[in-house]
Amino acid sequence: MRGPGPQASVVLPAVPGLGGLYGRGVTASGRLALGRRLGHAPRTLPDVAYVVAGAQADPEHLTAYQHLLGESASDVLPAGFTHVLAFPVATAVMVRHDFPLPLLGMVHLANRVEQLRPILLGDRLDIRAWAQGLASHRSGTQIELVTEVRIAGADDDVLGGELAWRGTSTYLAKGARLGGPAADGASEDTATDDGRREPFVPPVPTGRWRLAADAGRRYAAVSGDRNPIHLSKLSAKALGFPRAIAHGMYTASRALADVGAGRGDAFTWTVEFAKPVLLPGTVDVRVAPDGVGGFAYAGWNGRSGKPHLTGAVTPL
Repeated sequence: MRGPGPQASVVLPAVPGLGGLYGRGVTASGRLALGRRLGHAPRTLPDVAYVVAGAQADPEHLTAYQHLLGESASDVLPAGFTHVLAFPVATAVMVRHDFPLPLLGMVHLANRVEQLRPILLGDRLDIRAWAQGLASHRSGTQIELVTEVRIAGADDDVLGGELAWRGTSTYLAKGARLGGPAADGASEDTATDDGRREPFVPPVPTGRWRLAADAGRRYAAVSGDRNPIHLSKLSAKALGFPRAIAHGMYTASRALADVGAGRGDAFTWTVEFAKPVLLPGTVDVRVAPDGVGGFAYAGWNGRSGKPHLTGAVTPL
């Protein structure tokens, strides 16, 4: 049974490797730049979903993720780890020949995850991903990548199992101008009061993260996300950043780990990213009950007071 999104599907034999996808992304970015100069580059999103059936988590991979992010040892997959498992399927959509935005250098603006039931190590997972929500942004063009993870059914009916996890990632392609409706949500700088949100005021911290220069490379090793903006000063500068920046999902997943067992078995986990965390760097953090049954969290620069991320974990 298919969920929302495109009805046409491309079934992949397995979850693709991100290394190969980023290689294709470099080629696709060059092809896209040439197409724009010649006036025949794609301007709409491909109306197709990518599907992988029967994927499973590797125990050693899970353990490495738990150690890095500070998650407790358990056979229950953390919501951030499920994002890691499913992310390559969404990335495969972004390196298609008819995808209108360059993969490399994309900035992660926001993420929303609905964890509808626990996923256990050993569960067979059906993954489906597609792109939607192409919209103009003051700094370029943004899109949403939607990924659904179902517990595979016993009757081999792909996508017929129970929906366990759904993630929506919002990305910005800086400088890309495709027209379309204006985005009304995430911004890369939530500290700027655009009339729709309150200016960020640093709360009382509950902790501090000290992120080493290799934090991007360490998360890349467990996530497979080797976008050059995270790996070194040299590769990040080539894409417009002064130094390597931390993965947004690394910081969001650390905050989720800090919430711990209080998140329960089913919850919504949201995050908005503001100023990138330059590496090495220090992030002041607050993770605390929100007074209505969930948790709110924030991370910010202790010197400037500018936010890096804000979010919430709300039990379902």
